[in-house]
Amino acid sequence: MLRQVSISQKARGKLTIECDELWSFVFSKENKFYVWLAIDRKTREIVGCYIGDRSRASAKKLWASRPAVSRQCAVAYTDFWVSYEKVIPSKRHRAVGKETGQTNHVERLNNTLRQRISRLVQKSLPFSKNVKNHIEAIWYFIHDYNAQLAQA
Repeated sequence: MLRQVSISQKARGKLTIECDELWSFVFSKENKFYVWLAIDRKTREIVGCYIGDRSRASAKKLWASRPAVSRQCAVAYTDFWVSYEKVIPSKRHRAVGKETGQTNHVERLNNTLRQRISRLVQKSLPFSKNVKNHIEAIWYFIHDYNAQLAQA
């Protein structure tokens, strides 16, 4: 099931997003899940999310989870993961290295996720034992994170 993130109304004009993925696991490290994120660089709002594997199909679902207006007019900065290149239209995609600073905001958000959702820490006692609970904990954080940005 593809979910969409509730986001604030965006003004017309240039929109820049940053995309990245971080891995987590359920019950054992052999059962990997990836949290694919897209954030609005200007507002830091999470505008797209998908939780799945690290395949091109998951990258497509991240792209589809974003509002239509951002798929049509946004420029997306990503790392060099090949799935992004195959899914994001070339006119809208900029693959960059970490040293450029173009994906700093989404990398920082990944760090925030790991700090605030203890089950995402790679060496942790409170790891998830149930896939549904794992996914719901991540979605709860995302909705709360965006709600707090809207209040600020």
